[in-house]
Amino acid sequence: MAFDKYETYREIKSQCAAWEQALDLVTALSLPKAADYDQVIFTGCGSTYYLSLSAASLYQELTGRSARAIPGGELLLNPQTVILRNKPSSRKTLLVAISRSGTTTETVKAVEQFKRDMLGEVVVISNNAETLAALGDITLVISKGRENSVAQTRSFTSMLVAASAFCMRMAGGDDLLSAMHALPQAGNLLISQYESFAKEIGDQLNFDRFYFLGSGSRYGLACEANLKLKEMTLTHSEPFHFLEFRHGPMSMVNEKTVVVGLVSQANASHELAVLHEMQALGAKTLGFGESGVEVAFRSGLSENIRGVLYLPVLQLMAFYRSIAKGLNPDRPNNLQAVVKLDL
Repeated sequence: MAFDKYETYREIKSQCAAWEQALDLVTALSLPKAADYDQVIFTGCGSTYYLSLSAASLYQELTGRSARAIPGGELLLNPQTVILRNKPSSRKTLLVAISRSGTTTETVKAVEQFKRDMLGEVVVISNNAETLAALGDITLVISKGRENSVAQTRSFTSMLVAASAFCMRMAGGDDLLSAMHALPQAGNLLISQYESFAKEIGDQLNFDRFYFLGSGSRYGLACEANLKLKEMTLTHSEPFHFLEFRHGPMSMVNEKTVVVGLVSQANASHELAVLHEMQALGAKTLGFGESGVEVAFRSGLSENIRGVLYLPVLQLMAFYRSIAKGLNPDRPNNLQAVVKLDL
């Protein structure tokens, strides 16, 4: 079968060029410093909310400043649960709004409300110079990340690289930002080395449930990997923090289960122990990480800059499972590329 007839496949395979553009754009920006803000809020919807979870975790880790992620709809409907309005005037909030299309209703309306209430500055990360881009005090548009398919793959990773690089810049980590320019080459190598592995797993339709485990900044990536499998393959899947999986969810594990672990270097002993326990219960376990796992990056890059490398092989795994099930990965069931609501 000629897989390159599918837009999703072409977008997955070409994503690393968009990473390079994202890095160049962030490098050229004039940015404030993390110390200028008391709180940073990352927001998006669906995939970009999961991206926000990862970015907020990374931002706080690197800068030591408070950061959180909130869905665009929650920021719009329940801003009082997110923003302290009765704060001293000297305190400042930065809103980082992330949207592939730049037209997602909840995100656009939440940013408009944030600006109308004069609550702080706005950074926009998108793949399109649409409505949201015009609302940003600082705007990043990664055009090479644009997609025609519904499920986000190339767009997600391009915006993730941009958000991660933004965190590096805000933290003053120019050395880390410089090192990130090795990511596109590492990503292409990873795709070429493990595409057949992704197809092998994707073709095995005897598995009927998948669990994606990740902690720290990797939890948002586990959420995104879970969403890609749901969207493209209509398979039961859920994301969890590593240690939380023992607290109830492991009751679902059997011989038809795949447990995917986004393994960190810092906590590898604890995370691998969870995978080993699930394997003993009959699950197929797959570890992703720098070394000592089934999908090994061997990138030589720092842990806090290589997060994007967890995703391409998992995207391919979802793509191939979709094909094996006779589905169209470009047009997932009941979904559209952009959610627009009458709000």
